[in-house]
Amino acid sequence: MNDMTRPSDAGQPAKRGKNRDSLFLTATLRIVEGGNEAEVRVRNLSEGGMMAETSLRATQGAALEINLRNVGWITGRVAWVAEGRLGVAFDHNVDPVAVRKPVG
Repeated sequence: MNDMTRPSDAGQPAKRGKNRDSLFLTATLRIVEGGNEAEVRVRNLSEGGMMAETSLRATQGAALEINLRNVGWITGRVAWVAEGRLGVAFDHNVDPVAVRKPVG
């Protein structure tokens, strides 16, 4: 897992070890246990993780798969959950530049 964390209840700033690119693209996210699947809006992305807006209910630590443009299905875990958003820690690094490239 990577070093993505969310702010603590004490208001401490988030600690992130990798740069994140802000963006807006859609992807398909599937929670492995239960098979719940939905289109999500990816709001930021790094080699090791991402933040997405979603209506899916997920719990921290849940295994998931996400289909990223130009990369395909990758695995990861829910790193954190907040109202309408979740953080994902990828099991393996991805190339965020490839995800940003137009299809075709």
